[in-house]
Amino acid sequence: TMSQSVQTFGRKKTAVAVAHCKAGNGSIKLNGSPMELVQPDVLRMKAFEPVLLLGRNRFQNLDIRVRVRGGGQVSQIYAIRQALAKAIVAFFQKYVDEQSKTQIKEALLQYDRTLLVADPRRAEPKKFGGKGARARAQKSYR
Repeated sequence: TMSQSVQTFGRKKTAVAVAHCKAGNGSIKLNGSPMELVQPDVLRMKAFEPVLLLGRNRFQNLDIRVRVRGGGQVSQIYAIRQALAKAIVAFFQKYVDEQSKTQIKEALLQYDRTLLVADPRRAEPKKFGGKGARARAQKSYR
């Protein structure tokens, strides 16, 4: 039989995380290493938010492999948590039942909307005549 699996992605700024979620035994890997090893602790907690919100038992029979590239440290963490959250919702919708999917979705959205909805903000390009996108060089009259 074809094993049950879903693929989802999470984005934040220029970071993209892709999560493969399949039936398994509860391992969550990030770029091939256990997600428990993410440094620093604050960001690890951030990455684990979907798991902590929904309880470990929901992840007990899933294996999730996440690949992430682009962006900086924090953006990557945000992309990862979004990919994770979307993966579990997608998996429950496809292979479990609509009701538990809705429960999960509600729980995630109630806590933090960015867990399922991408934040569309991007860095604005720098323009000439100043040192940033909006900041202009000072102008002197005398």
